Amino acid sequence: MPLHLRLSIYKLVLYNNIYIVVCLGGNMKYRKLGNTDLDVSVICLGTMSFGEQNSEKDAHEQLSFAADHGVNFLDTAEMYAIPPKEETQGLTEKYIGTWIEKNSRDKYIIATKVAGPGMDYVRNGSRLSKKHISQAIDQSLIRLKTDYIDLYQVHWPERKSNYFGRLGYSQSDDFGVSIDETLTALDDAVKSGKVRYVGISNETPWGVMEYLKLYREKELVKVQSIQNPYSLLNRIYEVGLAEISYREKVGLLAYSPLGFGMLTGKYQDKPPKGSRLELFGDWFTRYSNEKCIEATNKYIKLAKKYEMSVTHMSLAFVNTRPFVTSNIIGATTINQLEENINSIDIELPETLIEEIEKVHEEIPNPAP
Repeated sequence: MPLHLRLSIYKLVLYNNIYIVVCLGGNMKYRKLGNTDLDVSVICLGTMSFGEQNSEKDAHEQLSFAADHGVNFLDTAEMYAIPPKEETQGLTEKYIGTWIEKNSRDKYIIATKVAGPGMDYVRNGSRLSKKHISQAIDQSLIRLKTDYIDLYQVHWPERKSNYFGRLGYSQSDDFGVSIDETLTALDDAVKSGKVRYVGISNETPWGVMEYLKLYREKELVKVQSIQNPYSLLNRIYEVGLAEISYREKVGLLAYSPLGFGMLTGKYQDKPPKGSRLELFGDWFTRYSNEKCIEATNKYIKLAKKYEMSVTHMSLAFVNTRPFVTSNIIGATTINQLEENINSIDIELPETLIEEIEKVHEEIPNPAP
């Protein structure tokens, strides 16, 4: 048995009217969310496929499966499913809501997000103003069938900045709705009891420090997490933001840890039927450029050398970074979900880490 594997536990579970043997792995790990009293699972269930690639029935099976494996942290957003469409907007939250009402609400930590500007069909033009944030929270509470949200996040900034892979920097003094107004609205939501804690997403070092400055100067609510992309194909977070995570106790909730599936190895040849790149290739181009393919092939070879799947290697790398609070995994099948969750049991040898660093030095951040 390869040295990176630990003892696993198996269980007979009923899914889709069929009994299957699933590997429960070892014990799920938990970490504190920022300065809060919440212990969140290191593996967080991402849900953006619910309502597009996954039906409500599929969603409920995934949620139950993840819960059986110790996952207590669920991440969603008001704009989901993905790719975003007016007819599917809000479906993900609705599917989680119909599952939550049949389960114990207090056992799960639900994180959702308010959409930034640019979505005409969300609240007649999404913004991060007091009025819009209040409306968004109330609508999410209805869809989620709950009276509080554990972690409420700003999905992307109001201002124009470097997020969603944007390179270079175009100077602009047009901030739109100020961060001050946005954070004040979030502070009001916490005081009302509708939200317990707040976070941000797709932010820059300047943006994070601006939120923290307002927290200190105006005694507003503190952001407890940053949800940004992080994977073997995109380690930009390590420059600037990782230090903020460490010194300010604002941990990373890493999204796209498998680079939209590139780091599973399934896209080495023609995209499999029904996969994201096969269905929505024009929308998911960030992780499929030539440099990403070259780097992915090198990581696949490394994983084979150490007798593990590239999926496990990639997720285990993210799981073990000291600035990461939780790793947001997503899947469209139970088999994918099982493999992703079981990455919690993988220990990467130091020699493998060294070889990963060599690939990173050769092809740094091919998916910015």
